[in-house]
Amino acid sequence: MAPNKDEHHAILMVDDEPIILISLRQELRKNLGSNFDYLTATDGETGLELIHELQNEGRKVILVVSDWLMPGMRGDELIRKVRKAHPAIRTILLSGMADDSTVSALLQDGTLDAYIQKPWSNQELLETCRKLIQI
Repeated sequence: MAPNKDEHHAILMVDDEPIILISLRQELRKNLGSNFDYLTATDGETGLELIHELQNEGRKVILVVSDWLMPGMRGDELIRKVRKAHPAIRTILLSGMADDSTVSALLQDGTLDAYIQKPWSNQELLETCRKLIQI
């Protein structure tokens, strides 16, 4: 799903800690370039709303990077909802608190594309993102 040069695809990062979102956005923008819009949400509901709004505008979210432990909707629930409504969106769970059995089940059934533990390695995150969005 390499980006078409005529359109901006979006990468959505969801985490309840704003400093994490700032760090992720800066790292991804610096290393993946300006071919993408880098969007953030501090909870799962807002993330789902952003995906819906972009879709209504004719824009595509191609990757969701989500924390697991967040108030309201946990990351695994968000990822299940994203995959069900938008099967082409790739997903990464980025968490230091995720339940191992939940992560295993998500990976085994194909709902989750990758799991990266916090604190994350920038190299691992970037390699995983590039692989999933095929750049």
